[in-house]
Amino acid sequence: MDLASLEKRNVAILVISQTLFMVASITVMTLSGVVGHQLSPDPGLATLPIAVMMLGTVISTLPASLYMKRVGRRRGFITGASLGGVCGGALSFVAIAVESFWLFCLASLLLGVYQGFAMYYRFAAADVASPAFRSRAISLVMAGGVVAAFLGPWNASAAIHLIAQVPSGGPYLVIAVLALVAIGLLNQLRVPPAEGTKPSAAPRPMATIASQPTFLLAVLAAAAGYAVMMLVMTATPLAMRNQGFEMSQVAFIMQWHVLGMFAPSFVTGSLIARFGIPRMLVAGTLLFAGTAAIANHGVSLAHYWGALVLLGVGWNFLFVSGSTLLASAHAESERGKVQGVNDLIIFSLVGLGSLMAGAMLHRFGWELLNLLMLVPTLLVALATLWFRLRLRPR
Repeated sequence: MDLASLEKRNVAILVISQTLFMVASITVMTLSGVVGHQLSPDPGLATLPIAVMMLGTVISTLPASLYMKRVGRRRGFITGASLGGVCGGALSFVAIAVESFWLFCLASLLLGVYQGFAMYYRFAAADVASPAFRSRAISLVMAGGVVAAFLGPWNASAAIHLIAQVPSGGPYLVIAVLALVAIGLLNQLRVPPAEGTKPSAAPRPMATIASQPTFLLAVLAAAAGYAVMMLVMTATPLAMRNQGFEMSQVAFIMQWHVLGMFAPSFVTGSLIARFGIPRMLVAGTLLFAGTAAIANHGVSLAHYWGALVLLGVGWNFLFVSGSTLLASAHAESERGKVQGVNDLIIFSLVGLGSLMAGAMLHRFGWELLNLLMLVPTLLVALATLWFRLRLRPR
């Protein structure tokens, strides 16, 4: 098989694997709070399984990266899908069957591990793609969320009575089955050795790598963009319910938000290649500013729709651009620890944002919450300007 065909096959495997994982992730976000409410001894603990899933992601991102550095992407991804996807989905079903809330939390932790490994699909796309195709490959992998935006909610509702004796357990069995399919696909992944890599070259200390403007901007853009998006997204259902909207209307807004997150990925790579990463980062911050402006202009269904779509597209621009920029901030020998530290920072802030959403909404309200998100957004814009000024003499 020639290199071009191998490149396309590898990217296709990663795109499908990303889609299968995203179905699991969206299913959990849609259903696990409801299941938690059914199983928990205290209604206040209903969303704890989702928080535990995020904890599983935080604690597994760096070990996953270092593990894949040692055993390779293919074995690492298969491990994540097996331990997190198959075992996590199956254990969730068992926990619902025996009505054990804490066992369900443990299963959610495993599903978080699945996410911790799966978040590296986008970096694997950079590994298997040629430099000219790299940003497009990352974008195509991210675009797997478009299909999942429809399949995730569908799985959470249509498969809920798949096993009549275990209501709500069916969707988690589907997660396990889809993870098995992903394992079969990932077994065909072939990551070519990096060209020009010098095995004898010693990796630089992390402090040296982290001091680079490229690394700083890449991490800031992706982490701030993801944390702001998660904060507003998590608060949206609560805000809409407080305004008297029906759950069907909330689901409609969230589905469009997820489409806004992933649909642009079909063109984000091309936009990066044409306009450059700094301009795309500025565009992402402007879209976040548009979110705050619309949210403060009214609270009708149309206002929520406009704000959440812009929020999703802005996140896409910031996250894909940051991921692309990070790939140029390290050598092959430094990949594992750099990508691991990057995702550890990102998901630590994402977890913090999801935990703060309810409290901030209660204390400040929907409008002020959206205005407060402009603080980290402005920080990204200023950092991008600083980055461009540093590069101008070169």
